[in-house]
Amino acid sequence: MAQDRGEGSSGQVDRRGRSLLEASLMTAREVVELIKKNQGIPWNDRSTRDTFKAGNPDTTVKGIATTMMTTFDMLQRANEARLNMVITHEDTFWNDRDDTKDLTENPIYKLKTEYILKNDMVVWRDHDHMHAMTPDYTVVGELRSVGIKGGEHATMRPGILTIPETTLEELAAQVKRTSGARALRCVGDPKAKVRKILVGPGYATPRMTPEVDVVIGGEQQEADGGFDNVEYVMDAVSLGMPKGIIMLGHVISEQAGMEDFGNWLRTFLHDVPIRFVPAEEPYW
Repeated sequence: MAQDRGEGSSGQVDRRGRSLLEASLMTAREVVELIKKNQGIPWNDRSTRDTFKAGNPDTTVKGIATTMMTTFDMLQRANEARLNMVITHEDTFWNDRDDTKDLTENPIYKLKTEYILKNDMVVWRDHDHMHAMTPDYTVVGELRSVGIKGGEHATMRPGILTIPETTLEELAAQVKRTSGARALRCVGDPKAKVRKILVGPGYATPRMTPEVDVVIGGEQQEADGGFDNVEYVMDAVSLGMPKGIIMLGHVISEQAGMEDFGNWLRTFLHDVPIRFVPAEEPYW
């Protein structure tokens, strides 16, 4: 677990009393304070998501890895690249709050935390505040990854996008090719002509509406939800209406956004290596 789940409230980076070499280095806590300062939104200190998850926040940062999900495989690749601070968009210990009280005897939890501590790594999450940014880099990255242009300033809900008319099958093929996804899940008539698109990352898969032809999302349950897109589209198809869904999977839908987030970090973190280290797509 993280030695300190809080990031401090002063927002000040104090390097007094250090040598010149030490002053050129930063701790993970200092990196987080600079992110807060530059994110341009009020910081919610009550967030249970956007906190340190593992390691010591006062660890000196040798390099930063941005990622969608802190899997063990991702940690190994980051460590091999000498990137000892991981900034992740999703959880590290398999639940939204990264609550580890019931995991202390779990062998995978033990091995994962031991690896982080042994290699002087530290993990911090930026989820809620990243989605509140303008632009929201998860949406910017998702639009870019599925081959839809014009999303450089997209927010969490970018609205209906119009693309040149194509078929659902051709659109799905484009999405698979440009995103690199191995396992898309699609609903609808492959030959349906489509133009109007709604896009959302992760669980923020948009609700299908009469004005929309295709919803592209991360993931969504098939039944018993607030609005079941899958059944709605199946009924629309039976009635001869051109509707479709393309599900990328949660990881693929937000993966590219963490590369864009890393590019944003470089605009104010100039003295530390920053690299995008993707989480592997889980489905095949």
